Amino acid sequence: MRTLLLSTYELGHQPLGVAGPAAELKKAGHEVRGRDLSLDGLDREDVDWAERVVISVPMHTARRLGGEVAEEIHGFDAELPIAFHGLYGTVSTTEAAAQGVQAFFAGESEDDLVAWVGDPQPTETVRLGRRAPSVPDRSGLPPLDRYARLLIADEERVAGYVEASRGCRHRCRHCPLPAVYDGRYRVVPADVVVADALQQVEAGARHLTFGDPDFLNGPAHAFRVLRAVHEASPETTFDLTIKVEHLLDQRDRLDELAELGVVFIVSAFEHTDDDVLEILDKGHTALEMSEAVSLVSEAGIELRPTWLPFTPWTTPAHLADLVRFLADHGLWGAIEPIQLTIRLL
Repeated sequence: MRTLLLSTYELGHQPLGVAGPAAELKKAGHEVRGRDLSLDGLDREDVDWAERVVISVPMHTARRLGGEVAEEIHGFDAELPIAFHGLYGTVSTTEAAAQGVQAFFAGESEDDLVAWVGDPQPTETVRLGRRAPSVPDRSGLPPLDRYARLLIADEERVAGYVEASRGCRHRCRHCPLPAVYDGRYRVVPADVVVADALQQVEAGARHLTFGDPDFLNGPAHAFRVLRAVHEASPETTFDLTIKVEHLLDQRDRLDELAELGVVFIVSAFEHTDDDVLEILDKGHTALEMSEAVSLVSEAGIELRPTWLPFTPWTTPAHLADLVRFLADHGLWGAIEPIQLTIRLL
């Protein structure tokens, strides 16, 4: 079947939400076109070509934009089967159905998606079982140099994106992952991750983002993958996302992360008030955040905290505390301004 895979938004990197399903569909014998609508507009010729449409919805913004795209496609051809696939695939299905979406897939559901392409029936599926994914197929996507780059001093590095795991062991209450994975964590086989990383290096990437919700959910697997990519491409740099508690319990291995090419770590600090952190079930305190900043800095890695400054429990005093925390720890240059405006949905 001729299948059009669409991405609307994946944080400025080449969409894994298209490349992953593309590999599985091609393996099953289907024809595939992958398009990134964050870079190029929807092409009516692609819609006319397609017998199935799959829209990647890995986050809230992508889900909202995906609904608008589905509505547009439905306006072109009301009989064309459309599916949502990704973490937000089963969110607001009644609204999405009114926009022309027929099927909804979340979790480890690529096999179900392939089956649907062969026989499109209305369905809503969340899978959490272990599976053996293929190496993502990025051949039909825009080149990496059209995406975000890492700026180091005066040097711009083309950046790629990989995931060594999916899901998360934790259940932070503000996070969308527990709604699907409920504390479950699924590793991507090391050989698949390394192959995907190296095909992007070959395509020009000099920096790679590991987009795992938490890179150190499984330290043995994470270090195995990172060492393998570093050994194959010693000049490539990396960034990771790691919870405060893992930065503390893996403190003796932070130097190794730096040696393997990690230049910055994103960590979800979220708030400076311990009561709010407990409500959010973050698993850390403000004092532990301070300790994490020191540990990561001593390892020669930049720490880039993310914040959730506006919650139902936030007071003006909390905002003042946040500003003081950033100043006291020299973090003003390590966060994006938008981090000080985010509101809990």
